[in-house]
Amino acid sequence: MTSSIRFTRVLVSIVFFTLSAHSSTAQDAQILSPEEYFGFEMGADRQLARWDKLVEYYELLGEQSSRLIVVNSGPSTMGNPFLILFISSPDNLARLDELKQINAILSDPRGYSDLEIEGAIANGRAVIVQSMGLHSSEVASSQMAAELTYDMVTRTDDEMMRILDNTIAIMIPCFNPDGEIMVTDWYYENVGTEYEGVSLPWLYHKYIGHDNNRDAFQTNTIESVYGAQLMFREWVPQAYIDHHQMGAYGARLYVPPYAEPIRPAGDPLVWREMSWYGAHIAYKEEEAGIAGVVNAAVYSGWGHFGFHWITPFHNIAGMLTESASARLATPLFVHPDQLSGSRRGLPEYEAQTTFPNPWEGGWWRVRDIVVQQKIAAIAALDMAARNRETVLRNAYLKAKRQTERGANGETAAFIIPAVQHDPLTMAKMINKLLGQGIEIHQSTSAFTHEGKVYGEGSFVVSMAQPKMGLIRWLLGRTLYPDNTYTRARDGSPIRPYDMSTDNMSEFMGVRVDAVGTPVDTEMTMVGSELIALGRVSKGQVGYVLDGRLNDSFRAVNQLIEGGVDVFRAKQAVDGVLRPGDFVVMADASDALVANVARETGVDFGALDSDVTASTYPLRRRRIGMYQRYYGGNMDEGWTRLLLERFEFPYSSIMDAELISGDLSKKYDVIILPADGADRMTGDTDEPTVYGTGPEAYPEQYRSGFGEEGVDALKAFVEEGGVLLTFAQAGELAIDEFKLPVRSVVDGLSSTEFWSPGSMLRIKVDNTNPLAYGMPEKALATFLGGNDAYQVVPSSYNDHVERIVTFVDRDILQSGWLIGEEVIAKKAAMVSVDRGEGKIILIGFRAQHRMQTHGTFKLVFNALLTGPVE
Repeated sequence: MTSSIRFTRVLVSIVFFTLSAHSSTAQDAQILSPEEYFGFEMGADRQLARWDKLVEYYELLGEQSSRLIVVNSGPSTMGNPFLILFISSPDNLARLDELKQINAILSDPRGYSDLEIEGAIANGRAVIVQSMGLHSSEVASSQMAAELTYDMVTRTDDEMMRILDNTIAIMIPCFNPDGEIMVTDWYYENVGTEYEGVSLPWLYHKYIGHDNNRDAFQTNTIESVYGAQLMFREWVPQAYIDHHQMGAYGARLYVPPYAEPIRPAGDPLVWREMSWYGAHIAYKEEEAGIAGVVNAAVYSGWGHFGFHWITPFHNIAGMLTESASARLATPLFVHPDQLSGSRRGLPEYEAQTTFPNPWEGGWWRVRDIVVQQKIAAIAALDMAARNRETVLRNAYLKAKRQTERGANGETAAFIIPAVQHDPLTMAKMINKLLGQGIEIHQSTSAFTHEGKVYGEGSFVVSMAQPKMGLIRWLLGRTLYPDNTYTRARDGSPIRPYDMSTDNMSEFMGVRVDAVGTPVDTEMTMVGSELIALGRVSKGQVGYVLDGRLNDSFRAVNQLIEGGVDVFRAKQAVDGVLRPGDFVVMADASDALVANVARETGVDFGALDSDVTASTYPLRRRRIGMYQRYYGGNMDEGWTRLLLERFEFPYSSIMDAELISGDLSKKYDVIILPADGADRMTGDTDEPTVYGTGPEAYPEQYRSGFGEEGVDALKAFVEEGGVLLTFAQAGELAIDEFKLPVRSVVDGLSSTEFWSPGSMLRIKVDNTNPLAYGMPEKALATFLGGNDAYQVVPSSYNDHVERIVTFVDRDILQSGWLIGEEVIAKKAAMVSVDRGEGKIILIGFRAQHRMQTHGTFKLVFNALLTGPVE
């Protein structure tokens, strides 16, 4: 009954050094400024340069200047160019490959002699990466990048020549090209109307919107892949700055360092460097007369594992600037009494040592943001250029000392056993770790370590390597701090900036063992990505696919799409089937089966016995998913991406279609992604004057399906449809359908119950078709707004099935949990019969950001028919 997965390793890399424009041999005095090229100053009122024109401008500068190399990394999600700019002296650019190799020595000095290291410090250049335009509604930085690039290729003063001689300045001038185009087009569509400056009605990325800054450690989008390949593998910079915007009614500019708390396990030098760079940036801002600059406030050092918060654990001084926003490209007037402080580091909008020069209010423009961001960008480069040797020596020291800490720490290594519940998902995790530049070894035979036996092909991740801090957080249990830094004066917890844990192995449901002693067995280094090779073994009756594999669902979707009948096991057959396994008859096309195995990595095992009595015919449900305007819903976008990756056909349902009714004629299952009921129905009290309420948008982009939509959903379920809800979206079903369940966390204060993005232990009834293929014990990703359920005593108790339940005690695996007794033994997922249909409530984020592979099957099972249908 056990199946093994065969892997091969193929070298997969993104080629960054295919130049889209060749450098000229001499500086051209005719270089056009952005103002000359676009016809307006960058940041001018009501003006935005569109990405396609910015690309043309960078390519022109690449042709005109010997200080610039423009690299087209490839297409974005929607097919637009993703550029990376290399700016330095002509001499440095001529030896870029050599300098990259020197940089690699300093970022991982293992195996090099002291003489070689000293030579690298003497001959290397400080590498500084800066990115712009990650969040497309924060319009200034993608505009600023053009002006910054122009300044760097034309200025000849001492400061700039020092920067060019001593640094390699790498820029991602727009991290989200698709969103920049969307926002620019939307803004120009509404300039001069009452809707000028209102935010985009939909997500400013095809799938994930603002969450693109949460994808650095899982790299589910191509833009994140490009960024990770640049910073974590090709060039490991000494410093990284991501330029952003924040709310309009506080400080004008946040600069490093972060506020408390910090996430431990980074080299101390990296935190000192953030303060060092940040102090110089703040100094240069004050020198230029910029008011309202704050550091060591607002943004904590423990944040999500987006690019600027994960980089410290790559031994990179990962930093952030945040400028106060205008209204897209429209100026905003701010009154003095509208300005306020922050819960972190700026309790009042008053002068303090880290905020000595408060801004007094007035007109605020994108041009103001461009100016202060450009000062910050150049100041960071100036600091590195003035201290090139120190920066490079500290790069070496950080890598060396982290390796030593890893070798001498409590955890010596993490072992990833070859035998896993879902080995294909394990392979995906290995590839994600490789994408972070983490060194991994694989055993060539079975071995025993610390009393446990590990099979041939198990993986070992030693902590004795420069990125030990990163490994610690991606693979080790995480407990968020509960102290005076994370509690307000009244004792209430302060919400972490996003999640309280980012443990990749726990998210993905992969077993990882921390061990206290080095692993001593024959191993080979994993030098390239794992590619699963699905094997095909045809039996007399047909084939069996393992229902525990997420990728088996993708294989099933491909088979159904190819016209093949697929069956599913509803009960075990000793040595042949588990409940939830998939069965394919022998008459399926050999070519199709071989192709599906090759594409998905799923083994087609031989089936030689008749299992008809133990299976049922499988049908893929017609799937619809609610999609709203009102700025879009990131959980909806992530779910679209998940369905597409696993090849579930679906349709997006907007308000008009939902309200029109007759939904059961088109759909078998309707998904309500995690969202507030008021956002879905449109019953919100948010302000509409220059605000974000529904009436702030043009009429055709106003969202909310109201009571008519609720009635249509009720009819859909009564007629046999399945309504699937994630997290707080279930509250709409509970309230409107009068379900005999209640949320046990609804209405509780944060001191009574608190789980801000934590991993919680659950028990799974995997005999239920909705949980087929799941392990009996698993982890659920539980965020603020998520739910746990109690069945309300009634005559309809038998209409409710508990699919997933929180364990009795010690519920927290990683993160932060207050009030575990509130959810102990309560249901995390229930199914409620209603009429001819059912409502499935998953109280947590089973598909969170397409990162929580360990609970994907709870979603997938709901999208396929069960044994009684």
